[in-house]
Amino acid sequence: MSKTLNTIVWPTLTGILAAVLIVQFFPQLTGSKQTEIQVLPATADQAGAQLITSYADAVEKAAPSVVSIYGRTETDPQKDALVIPQSLGSGVILTKDGFVVTNNHVVSGSNEILVSMRDGRELLAKVVGTDPESDLALLKIDATELPAITLIPSKALSIGDVVLAIGNPFGVGQTVTQGIISGMDRHSLGLNTYEDFLQTDAAINPGNSGGALVTAMGDLAGINTAIFSKSGGSQGIGFAIPSDQVLQVMSDLVRYGRVIRGWVGVEARIILPAEAEAAGLDKATRGLLFSGIYKDSPAQTAGLLPGDVLLAIDGEPIIGSGIDAMNKIARVKPGDVTNFTIFRDKAEKEIQITTTERPRSR
Repeated sequence: MSKTLNTIVWPTLTGILAAVLIVQFFPQLTGSKQTEIQVLPATADQAGAQLITSYADAVEKAAPSVVSIYGRTETDPQKDALVIPQSLGSGVILTKDGFVVTNNHVVSGSNEILVSMRDGRELLAKVVGTDPESDLALLKIDATELPAITLIPSKALSIGDVVLAIGNPFGVGQTVTQGIISGMDRHSLGLNTYEDFLQTDAAINPGNSGGALVTAMGDLAGINTAIFSKSGGSQGIGFAIPSDQVLQVMSDLVRYGRVIRGWVGVEARIILPAEAEAAGLDKATRGLLFSGIYKDSPAQTAGLLPGDVLLAIDGEPIIGSGIDAMNKIARVKPGDVTNFTIFRDKAEKEIQITTTERPRSR
């Protein structure tokens, strides 16, 4: 009897279960039009959409633009001893006529800088200008028709994009490592005064500083600058200065010999929900709380006070940590007028501030 039930019951249950699954997941087979699963045919075009298995083309495009940088100090005039150049880091050729960008910390303290190119040429470089606040430096070598790299705008990048780090780690020679963009707009790391880093897990080690972080197409996304590490070696958390900032700093260094940044003279931090509520704002309000105003600054002249809450700059609301707002102020040309929307005494107020150049000593 048991054998007979097994013969009848199990096929019946199996058939019912199959019917339920068909109705639930494939209603088009029952005539229902509510949900359809469309399985596209494997056409020739789709069959060709395979994963990239080599970044050789990107490397071939970008690698000639990446140089190694060596430094040496002046020799003692009382001696004829030859000073062997010391490997300092890497750099990137930005223009065909010889402008090379690197990190300020790579060349700081060197009296003589030697640029070694991928094709074997070695050329002395002079320092056009440095910007310790962004940790960038601009060099110039006497050459033409150089393999200049192509920059990609930062807004074209996304978290998850494949990137390649090209440089000279530990002085072993030009090396390429691969990873992705792990994060964007990284700041408050205590590395530079102005921080807006790309984060990557591409291996970056000592000697990579000043080298290129490029896309899978070989375009410059940023300049490799620092790593987060407890051992001193790569642990998958590296930081690069975005191409937009590189371009802005380079342009100022070429034109003025220094980077000119706007300044209004405030100390500010993101407002806490409890502080916003106490001030009469919604506790979810995003804004910057002015904790201090510099004496004789544009902010003081315009009438800003400690305790004011900055809600928007030129009509653009404060978002995130507020770092974008402070960077926007830094990009304003001295003499230009910036409109602050602030909250004071339970009401919004518009204040116009004439920006001045940021004092270099601050």
